[in-house]
Amino acid sequence: MEQRYLGNSGLRVSLVGLGCNNFGRRIDYAASVPVVHKALDLGITFFDTADSYRSAIGGSEEFLGRALGPRRKDIVLATKVGMPVEDGGSRGASRRAIVAGVDASLRRLNTDWIDLYQQHQLDPLTPIEETLRAFDDLIRAGKVRYIGCSNFRAWHVVEARWTSNAQGLAHFVSCQNEYSLLTRRPDRELIPMMQAYGMGLLPYYPLASGLLTGKYRRNTQMPEGARLTIHGARYEGRFINDANWPIVERLETFAETRGKTLLELAFSWLAARPCVSSIIAGATKPEQVDANVRAAGWVLTADELLEIDRITAKD
Repeated sequence: MEQRYLGNSGLRVSLVGLGCNNFGRRIDYAASVPVVHKALDLGITFFDTADSYRSAIGGSEEFLGRALGPRRKDIVLATKVGMPVEDGGSRGASRRAIVAGVDASLRRLNTDWIDLYQQHQLDPLTPIEETLRAFDDLIRAGKVRYIGCSNFRAWHVVEARWTSNAQGLAHFVSCQNEYSLLTRRPDRELIPMMQAYGMGLLPYYPLASGLLTGKYRRNTQMPEGARLTIHGARYEGRFINDANWPIVERLETFAETRGKTLLELAFSWLAARPCVSSIIAGATKPEQVDANVRAAGWVLTADELLEIDRITAKD
């Protein structure tokens, strides 16, 4: 498994990471354990979760902490704070929410430190300086090693970096944003900004919630048990729509003519993009983890990357 630095930080992470948002939502603890163990066996060292990934059957942080056990020291553990949760947990990114959130996450994860603590979303009600000072205190206390942000626009990150520099505070080392062959918004402003600041990109939804796995076909019955089959109404055409279908079909043809799969194309293209440190891929079964790891091995040529740009171009 290829290891990359997370931007200019001292964290080295596996090119393919494990997104743990399915734990406690789509699968219970018993089903989560073999997924975690398969990831460890395959050399995955980056595990990403959040305090808001919970449901009636349990929470991702609890499941992950229990499943890792003594192997926790062998991995880079990332979690998030700031998204509203049903049981009265962290809401927003105020000092109070962050201080309470980190202690609760440490307890659930059964660990003494978090390698990457991320602000899950922008909090327009809290000054960014308050948020960054709280994060800086956690780093000084040894509870957190590095901090990152998620779902921020480029100008939000620039404002945060300016504040960190002006006030002598720890700064975000990474951005976790949606990025895939079908969602290329980060190309416009986010990635150029990250290149300038030496930040690492952690793309989520690398498979467009499953549309880039190759198991969906236009005008055919949706595969049983698949994410978009179960939660399609929730996304309201966000992935499956008239604009994406022709792109997906052309990408599949592109891959097949080269003896590859759409899944391999989706992962390998991300691996070739600027700033990408680890591709966050969820899984509900061990074999899905294996497929994700194997999919990132295709080294695309410059001409192939240009052709992909032409295929995925949108008005």
